[in-house]
Amino acid sequence: MSLFSNNRKARNKNHFNQKLVAPMVLGSILNPINSSIISVALIPIGQAFGVPPSQTAWLVSALYLATAIGQPVVGKLIDIFGPRLLFLIATSLVGISSLIAIFAPNFWWLVVARALLGFGTCAGYPASMYLIRSEAERTGEESPMSILTLLAIANQTIAVVGPTLGGILIEVGGWQSTFIVNIPLSLACVFLGYSRFPRISGDSVGADRISSIDVIGIPLFGITLITALLFLMSPSWHNVYLVIISIITGIVFTVFELKLINPFIDLRVLAGNIPLILTYARGLLSATLSYSILYGYTQWLEKGRGLSPSNAGLLLLPMFLTSIIISKTTGKNPEIRRKLIVGSIVQFITMALLLFANHSSSIVYLVVIAILFGIPQGILNLANQNAIYFQASSKQMGASAGLLRTFMYMGAMLASAANGLFLKSDAITNGLHHLAIFCLVIGLILIIITLLDRSLSKIGKNAHQRY
Repeated sequence: MSLFSNNRKARNKNHFNQKLVAPMVLGSILNPINSSIISVALIPIGQAFGVPPSQTAWLVSALYLATAIGQPVVGKLIDIFGPRLLFLIATSLVGISSLIAIFAPNFWWLVVARALLGFGTCAGYPASMYLIRSEAERTGEESPMSILTLLAIANQTIAVVGPTLGGILIEVGGWQSTFIVNIPLSLACVFLGYSRFPRISGDSVGADRISSIDVIGIPLFGITLITALLFLMSPSWHNVYLVIISIITGIVFTVFELKLINPFIDLRVLAGNIPLILTYARGLLSATLSYSILYGYTQWLEKGRGLSPSNAGLLLLPMFLTSIIISKTTGKNPEIRRKLIVGSIVQFITMALLLFANHSSSIVYLVVIAILFGIPQGILNLANQNAIYFQASSKQMGASAGLLRTFMYMGAMLASAANGLFLKSDAITNGLHHLAIFCLVIGLILIIITLLDRSLSKIGKNAHQRY
């Protein structure tokens, strides 16, 4: 019996702690489910509160504004204090903000609730990446691709199935049901995080760690990002002052961070890590394209093609299936350059097909678009996530992973701004075509960046894996 127990302990020491998987997956899907499920709820919410699409876009922007700021901040705090406390606080906020949304007396209360929800979803992904790296160091498994793939598949599945789920929920319980679903998820995350995430001893959370928090750099970063994103949400000459504020605070932030020993974002390391910067750029560009489809195409299906929210969601179901198949098939292969090239090219082709969509397009044609878009959905985010794992410093894994999400949310904000610009008139089909042209330009830049990044060919060649 003793020998059996010792053998089991030895095996556990050399393998990823499977008890961490459930809270990691649940925590990481909180953001994609709330990002995607709202896409089919925008029209019903607008009708319920009597607001136009240009205002309902705030429901998208509020969440991404909060998460774009919150992800690297929470990621940095996770690097300092460990994942457990931050995970519990953030996932609790998900449930609280959803209750506020359900009983929101007016539209702007709903926007506030979405912003709080965004902050609540900030801990899941950086906590997961922190634990993956710490478990890899504990077990000696340099490249836990199976866990990274599982995490990516869960996120991709939820992101793509979200509109389908949202459409069904709206048909059953109205738009409020898209927030009700968060409450059991929040409770499950709190319970699993409390019982399974590793505790940090009191000695390790001392005054030295608290004093290492960059209390000046974090708000400067927040002001820089907020003003930049607010301008993107409503670009006009009247709002140029936001750009000026963003530039000034960005310069002050840069100067201040370069002087610190323990900065919020180590700009010296970041500037010297060109592959990491290119990965962030790819994350921004690919997210711009993804969310242009997720929000713009879905709204067009309802308003331009005349489908109900549930049917619009069901029409995107092939995207979900394709994404899962592609992620499952390619996920464990550590080589990522070819994946990124193929994904970016297929994404470009999909955007081109949108130019030929109109109010009389056949369902078959629309399904083909969904299937094709499922390919980059199943490749790009997973490949960029794996690139971060290899390119970022282990001591800054939480902040680096959070910063990748920040760039992705900036892409989502660009997509939201583009949707507000192109889809604001009743001629929504023409607007969809203009959005497609915008996406084709972004897609071409993404292809060029990917082809020129030779550092990607080094990732995966020498990775030692155990499954």
